Parts: sequence; C-alpha cells; structure tokens
Amino acid sequence: MPLVIPYPAIDPIALQLGPISVKWYGIAYLAGLVLGWLYIKQLLRTERLWPSGKPALEADDIDDLLLWMTLGVVVGGRLGNVLLYHPGYYLKNPLEIFALWHGGMSFHGGLIGSVLAIWLFARRRKVATLTVGDLCAAAVPIGIFFGRIANFINAEIVGRPSNVPWAMVFPGAGPVPRHPSQLYEAALEGLALFLLLRFIIYRKGALGNAGLVSGVFLAGYAAARIFCELFKERGYRILDGHGLTTGMIYSVPMLLAGIYLIVRARRAARAADGPRAT
Repeated sequence: MPLVIPYPAIDPIALQLGPISVKWYGIAYLAGLVLGWLYIKQLLRTERLWPSGKPALEADDIDDLLLWMTLGVVVGGRLGNVLLYHPGYYLKNPLEIFALWHGGMSFHGGLIGSVLAIWLFARRRKVATLTVGDLCAAAVPIGIFFGRIANFINAEIVGRPSNVPWAMVFPGAGPVPRHPSQLYEAALEGLALFLLLRFIIYRKGALGNAGLVSGVFLAGYAAARIFCELFKERGYRILDGHGLTTGMIYSVPMLLAGIYLIVRARRAARAADGPRAT
C-alpha cells in the first residue's frame, strides 16, 4: 500500500468574530495585494534598476495603483470564474455570484481585469502602460503563491488520483489519494516565477526594457500552468481522452502574448544599440 501523507485539515475560517468570519481565502488575496504593493515600492526606490537611475513612477503613485489592481483582480477574477468555468451553475444561482466568501476566483479573469486596471491607471497618470505592467507582473507571483495555498487549505481544485509518496486524501474528493496539485502551482506559478522575474530584474536590468518582465511573466505562468494542469482532476478536463483542460486552453493566448512581448522587447533593445536585458 503506498504511503499517504495525511491532509492537514485546516479550518478555512482563520478568525471568527461573532457573526463575522475571516477566511484564509480572503487573507491570501489581501496578503498578495499588500505584499505586491510593498514590493513594487521597493523596485521604484531602487534607482539602479532604472535607466539613468530615474524610475518611471514615484513610489507614492503606487498607492492609487493598489486600489485599481484590487478592483481589477476581484471583479475580473470573480466574473472570470462565473463566465469561463461555471456559467451554468451561476445562471441557475445568480445570487452566488456575489458570495465571494465561498471561494471561486479565476486567474485568467483576474488577469483580464488587471490588464484593464493597468491601462486605465497608466492613461490617467500619462505613463507607459508596459512599464506599469512590468511592475505589476513582477509582483503578481506573490499573490498567486498565497492564492494557491488558500486553494490547498480549502481542499479545492484537487489533483487526479496518484500513488506518489506525497499523495493526499482530500476531504470531499473520495478516499483515493491524489496529487496536491495546488502545491505544485504554488511552487511553480508562485515561488519559482517570482524568483525568475526577480533575477532578470536585478541581474539583467529588465525594467529598463519595457515589456520584457510582462512577457516573461505571461510566458512563464502559461508554461507552468499548462504543466500543472496535467495533474488536475479529470473534472476540469474538457476533451475526454485528450487530457486538455480549460486552464490549458486559456493559457495558450497568454503564452503567445508573452512570447510576442519578449521578442518585441529584445528587438527594441537591439535597436537602441545595446540590450539592457537578455
């Protein structure tokens, strides 16, 4: 019989104050947004990361960006989950659309909402959209990491049955051990992608090459997501026998957009006579 790691049953409610409950899911999103905001401020204050030592924005400008990004992530993420993954359920239960405390957020929907928020913010501040996008892209893996940990705590988006030594029996998913796919995503889409982006920013001067960080983020996330989808439960698959999932399909445009931005940034760097990043 294969070794099975006990699932650490953590109460999804982190704090109960009378009738008010604070869930880990909400804390994860708050932590991602706040830590991302602080990280962007650090990038702006590190003058050596910018051409001629002059950042594109002042650190104080990011206070407004936090509000824009919060709206983009929450509204886009929720609508993405409703429209891209469970339209039939929410059509029958429309009031559940507003029940954010029950979970159910789509990364791809949140990305679309964030891109719109970045564009509106950049237009109002009269700064380059790609530069703002690069700053946000550098910080997004922080939120992804915490979001996937929250998925694990909620025992949602479970992996397919497996006999690997680290397989777990998730509550509500039957007695069969499964891949902890949420932890795979936290490690690759969150931690590994954050370190990769930090490397090209601090070691390769990527913030001096508009669009490069955004491109590496989009392509890196898409590749990691497509790989992690291989371990997801079959309930998330859309073509039986082919192993394709909705997450894979929705990640392909991200991969193509990321490659385009990387190529565009490298061409711009060569045209400027000396690339700042590779």
